Amino acid sequence: MGHIAIVTDSTADLTPELIETHEISIIPLKIQWGKDAYVDGVTLDIPTFYRMLQERQDFPMTSQPSAGEFITFFRQVAERYHADTIVGIFISTLLSGTLTSAAQAKEALPELRIELHDSRSISMGIGFQVLAAARASKKGASVEDVLLAASRVRTRMELLFTVDTLEYLHRGGRIGGATRLLGTLLNFKPLLMVEGGKIDAWGKARSRRKSLEALVTEAQRRLAGRRPVELGVIHTPEDPDAEMLTSLVMDQLQPQRLYTGLISPVLGTHGGPGSIGLVFYTESDDVAFTVDA
Repeated sequence: MGHIAIVTDSTADLTPELIETHEISIIPLKIQWGKDAYVDGVTLDIPTFYRMLQERQDFPMTSQPSAGEFITFFRQVAERYHADTIVGIFISTLLSGTLTSAAQAKEALPELRIELHDSRSISMGIGFQVLAAARASKKGASVEDVLLAASRVRTRMELLFTVDTLEYLHRGGRIGGATRLLGTLLNFKPLLMVEGGKIDAWGKARSRRKSLEALVTEAQRRLAGRRPVELGVIHTPEDPDAEMLTSLVMDQLQPQRLYTGLISPVLGTHGGPGSIGLVFYTESDDVAFTVDA
């Protein structure tokens, strides 16, 4: 059996250190901002993006890589890692056409075995599935078991978040079930989640601090006494509340492993400045997770 390469897209919000350690290849999504075209995380870095988002009056648009870009990407990955099999784990198909482009590229590359997995998530909700697949691949697992590792994490995944305003989700067309909160929030902060591959609302809080406390309280309810195997605090740059949320998480949720991650420009286009949340998963009922470095 040849090497199994693991790939994902730029919305997985994995740190450069995790990407390098686990030999994960990233295909970036794209941002069109007026007449300017950017490549997520490549020609537009995270701090610059959020500064521009607050300063500019016009609104950016996002798009997935083309099938042609995926063909080039898959070939480069196969050559770099001497791989005959590629497992791709991408942003939810209900929120992006990224996996559709990947599937079109797969049809054009019969010489490679390319297996595609819908994360049904965003941010580190994708990232944790990618890490599970990469760890399994490194241990010599079959492609079926690599996909199973990702699926087991997906089944147990929770992603809870809040935004300062629903304006960005509404303008970007990604608001989903949270649309019912439009016009009702006034000074409230929306409490949102990713469920079934799309964004939905589960509540609202009277202040920013109350919204962060609500995230942790809701996470406790969903954990039902269990500890998260891995948990990510996701946030935008220079958010003073990220430290407070991390402290609440460590004190009340006590994850086995904690990460912090910055929200990518493509996701930030739809969430806006001040987006912050929790991503975590628990052990499966039928298998105990062992998380290696």
